[in-house]
Formats: sequence, C-alpha cells, structure tokens
Amino acid sequence: MNIFRLAGDVSHVVAMLILFLKIWRSRSCAGISGKSQVLFAVVFTSRYLDLFTVYISAYNTIMKVVFLSLSYATVYLIYMRFRSTSTSEHDTFRLEFLLIPVVGLSFLENYVFTPLEILWTFSIFLEAVAIMPQLFMITNTGEAESITTHYLFFLGLYRALYLANWVWRYHTEGFFDQIAVVSGVVQTFFYCDFFYLYITRVLRGSGKMGLPMPV
Repeated sequence: MNIFRLAGDVSHVVAMLILFLKIWRSRSCAGISGKSQVLFAVVFTSRYLDLFTVYISAYNTIMKVVFLSLSYATVYLIYMRFRSTSTSEHDTFRLEFLLIPVVGLSFLENYVFTPLEILWTFSIFLEAVAIMPQLFMITNTGEAESITTHYLFFLGLYRALYLANWVWRYHTEGFFDQIAVVSGVVQTFFYCDFFYLYITRVLRGSGKMGLPMPV
C-alpha cells in the first residue's frame, strides 16, 4: 500500500464521519440527499459481497466493515431516525437515469462475466455517479451548509488521491485497472467545479456556499 491509497482511504472515512456526525449532532438531515446515500450503500454492498469469503488483510476487512456500517447508519438516520427533518422536496434527481446505464455498462464492460465480477464492476461505475443527486440537490436549493461542503470536499479529495494512487501503481508496479481509472476520472470531474467554489467561498469564511440557481 502506498501513501496515496492510505490518504485516500482516510479522506473517505473522514467524509463519511463528517456527514454522519453532522446529522447526529444537529438531529437533522436537511440539505442531505438521501438518494445519494442510498446509492453509496448499494455501492458498498455490491462491492463487498466477498466480505466473509475472501480475506486479503486485516486492514482490508476493517475498511469494508467501516464503509458498510457508516453508509447504512447514515441511511438509517436520514430515512428513519430524523426523517421528519429531511428536505426530500429538493431531493428530486431521478435515479433511473443513473441505474439503467450503470447496469448496462456493468454487463458490457467487465473483466470476467461472473456474478461477483459484474457486481464489482457495477459498484465502480455506480460510485462514479452516486454523488450526482447531492450535487443536483445543492443546485436546486442554491446553497449548501459549510459542513455539507466539507463532506463533499473530503469525498472529492478521496477520489483525487486514488487517481494519484493509480498513477503511482502504474509507474512502480505496471498495474493499470482501466475500469477503476476511467470511473475515477469521471467522478473526479464532477467535483472540479465544486472544488473551485469550496476554495473561493467556504474557506474564506462564508457559513454557506452559494451556488448559481438553475434557470
């Protein structure tokens, strides 16, 4: 494992903890897209079906459990514990626009045509676009609380660090995972505009990050 992979995993866990603690402490899930969180839970579920059958390392197993636990705990808070505080009227992104193409690509582009491999590929493709309902929700409302933008920043940082990880592995090991790399580039692209707004507005002390309202 290299420093970029480790830093990426840490950033990912930090992002999930920020979101979970934000909801728990404020006892509100306003401004959070439940649809995005459900998609992330589906990502981890379909990716880690081998949790009890394949052992790689203690670190790998622990991270799988952490990601699964935090994702489902967050979904529980949004749809059960603090459901009355949700802003579902703004969480209107149509998931079929993501799921249908992702399912199709998973069957067409995979390394081995087996159920677990197709589900792994599905999880990679889905993760690339799972944040879109959240970004769409922020665009609809025109602004986002700083704590939500911190979550998105660390989530985007995780993807950027994983790109660095793949570059490092290619140069040091000759390893290249086309599916993961292309999906990671697509996902990082979605965060580019957000990164600019985060640096120019949130880090300069604004309590909320205003975004251009849709026309």
